[in-house]
Amino acid sequence: MLCSTISANPLKLDVRSHWKCLIICSIATISTFQYGLDYALVGGFISMPGFLQVYGYYDDELKEWDIDHKPTVQQLISSLVTIGTFVSSLLVGPFGNRFGRKTGLWIASVLNFVATAIMLGTTSVGALYFARLLLGFSVGWFLTFSQLYVHEAAPAHLRGITFAVYQIQLSVGSIVGAATDYGTHTINGRRAYQIPLAIFFAAPTIQAMALFFFPETPRWHMVQGKEDKAEVALLQLRNPNIDELEFQAELNEIRGSTREQLEQNKKALFLEMWRGTNLRRTLLSIGVICFHCASGSSWVNTYTTYFLSIAGVKEPLALSVMMTCMGLIGVLCSVAFVRLFDRRTIMLAGVLACAFAQLAPAIAWSVAPGSTAAGKVVVAFIAIFTFSYTAYAPYAWLLGGEYPNNQLRGYCFGLAAAVNFLGNWLGTFTAPYFINPASLGWGPK
Repeated sequence: MLCSTISANPLKLDVRSHWKCLIICSIATISTFQYGLDYALVGGFISMPGFLQVYGYYDDELKEWDIDHKPTVQQLISSLVTIGTFVSSLLVGPFGNRFGRKTGLWIASVLNFVATAIMLGTTSVGALYFARLLLGFSVGWFLTFSQLYVHEAAPAHLRGITFAVYQIQLSVGSIVGAATDYGTHTINGRRAYQIPLAIFFAAPTIQAMALFFFPETPRWHMVQGKEDKAEVALLQLRNPNIDELEFQAELNEIRGSTREQLEQNKKALFLEMWRGTNLRRTLLSIGVICFHCASGSSWVNTYTTYFLSIAGVKEPLALSVMMTCMGLIGVLCSVAFVRLFDRRTIMLAGVLACAFAQLAPAIAWSVAPGSTAAGKVVVAFIAIFTFSYTAYAPYAWLLGGEYPNNQLRGYCFGLAAAVNFLGNWLGTFTAPYFINPASLGWGPK
């Protein structure tokens, strides 16, 4: 379905007039690189001898290192991050409402540095678990606060592009993680996984330094009653040559809508989410963001390498790099049609494609388990799944953040993200029971 752009003010609707804001939003979301990086790195670690020598065991029959008979380790190193993102997302509303979006991103950077240092230095499973949980807190705030910043800083007609950039950086993180794992997996000893882990310092460092030069969002300042600071922040986010009428029209729109919302929401904000028209907005936000976990993306992203290895596919690490590249191609393609088709159409098409891409390899493996043909089907349809998922994924986050109003956005978006991460946790925690030969042993089915 074709759709036309709707604007609440006379801002110019081209991309060139807002290049400054696009650059700021792109850097503000650079930390999403971490999310893709973590998924790809950990998925590779589970099949990496250097990692298994520390946290796995040696199988005398197979004459190789493995982690199969310790599903708890495999489950927790993946799912503890998701638990951390769940808890931290619930705190986004109260913390962000009081301290702002930039402060949340700075704290996320500090937590990331601490967690990464622990993972680099420890050989204790307990310390590894703690670091993974801490990293989950960091990732949760990176994802939610960066998206809140974009929602409140970018003009409405450009949010689709900015969220596509968000997904591009996530996909690039996945490619870097998978490629680095592939380059180091043959190294003996701990350096095999320590070298990839060191990349965790890169993106948060760049973002934390850049945030000193970026304003807090004008909508957050307006909710705090700081109208002068909101005007200054909006001016910093828009082009220097912006027409005064355009600028004042947008500022008045932000001021008017915020005042109206503040008058309506006079009780505890968490309770206001469930009252009147806010209830429908909250449920819509939760529902659309949960498209992520409902698609099965959590287990596909986390266990792709391991999944391919037990399916008998040669060079699973190399193929996992190809899968992540398909994700980047998917989101780049979505940039071309995000302003032509409405977001609901994009999401429905993407989810249907993801469903088919999971059903096909399950059928193939059931009919001819362990065969070369079934292995090829698994590879092909995981690639199709990755392409389809990344093509629609950024717009689920976009819609989920557009439904709530300014005052409730942090609370509503944080809750919706938390529910989604809970769904992701269920996927990553239960998947080993189904795919491990030592458990149900279903493999690609």
